[in-house]
Amino acid sequence: MPFVDSNGCRIYYRLEGLASKPLLVLVHSLGTDHGMWDLQMPAMLTRFQVLRLDLRGHGASDAPTGDYTIAELGGDVLAAVKAAKRERFAYCGLSLGGMIGQWLGANAGELLSGLVLANTSPKVDNPNLFETRRTSVLKQGMRAVHKTVMERFFCGRMLDSPNATVESIRTVLRQTNPVGYAGCCAAIRDMDHCTLLADIKVPTLVIAGLQDISTPYAGHGEVLFEGIVGAGVLMLDAAHLSNVERPSAFSAALFDFLLPAMADDVSDAGLSVRRAVLGNAHVDRSIAGTTDFTSDFQQMITRYAWGTVWTRPGLDLRVRRLLVLAMTASLGRWEEFRLHVRTGLASELELTDLKEVLLQVAIYAGVPAANTGFHTAIDEERRLEEQRKT
Repeated sequence: MPFVDSNGCRIYYRLEGLASKPLLVLVHSLGTDHGMWDLQMPAMLTRFQVLRLDLRGHGASDAPTGDYTIAELGGDVLAAVKAAKRERFAYCGLSLGGMIGQWLGANAGELLSGLVLANTSPKVDNPNLFETRRTSVLKQGMRAVHKTVMERFFCGRMLDSPNATVESIRTVLRQTNPVGYAGCCAAIRDMDHCTLLADIKVPTLVIAGLQDISTPYAGHGEVLFEGIVGAGVLMLDAAHLSNVERPSAFSAALFDFLLPAMADDVSDAGLSVRRAVLGNAHVDRSIAGTTDFTSDFQQMITRYAWGTVWTRPGLDLRVRRLLVLAMTASLGRWEEFRLHVRTGLASELELTDLKEVLLQVAIYAGVPAANTGFHTAIDEERRLEEQRKT
């Protein structure tokens, strides 16, 4: 397991994705761990290398005795970034992670390309609340705060229905080291970032939850929005862990804010995605076969289909291909269906994926369409097997 020493404290971190992509650091709330971001990871890894860590006192990281400070926790983040051998990064932190983000923005802003502060505050309304929590968990363990914290983490609809992610977070909360939890409570208790917000010059997005009773927008998110020059704001219909309650909307917000604006000419991006999905051989044949009569059509497809829609980060290429297969089978566009079966099987798809798509087609578009789709898939799999043999 990867660990880094941060001023004598061993910090667990997890680095995922391609080093050629920009780095995104995700930092969790009080009482969770790096797994809080699991729902964001498949989408994030399409555009970023992602660094997650367990803050001191949480997860696999050490839990030193005594009170912690936000500056110490910020140092843990910087130590993990240094261990990842990256010099510049985008940062997204939720709750305690957002408090650390404020400190980083003011004290290490030259390292940040963008800053997302979610469900957080520059100063808590009642520091005594966190002192009470601190003393309670040290005396009685995590059972002293478990129920109250879960009711703040999630809306009632999330808690009242079976949800694997909610139960996973419940388990992590229960198993959090009380000593570490207490140390972080002290950091929140003593924090006052109101005077340093003006020092944050990094492009910043504030995310708030409409049902967040821990750090509501009024008096918390709004202070960040008004105090950080040029900050943007987004409201989500969620409680405190908005990234868990609204994972797609949260991820979309990160993409919209952190990714550079789309270039005026999207043809190059479209051609790159087209090659990634259909393969160089097919694209090269299409380009070679372009005539004066078909060139405008080819440019339109590359620019608008591949460069505008297929490049959108909300769905990865595999999901988009599965959608294309379902739609082309349902509409009987068998030439296009065969193309995506052939190129899909040659890259990331398996026959199991095709089977599931075609079962959906059978229910919603009819058995005859699914039947043709199955025959086409089998035919292409056999053709691919023959190629492998030769």
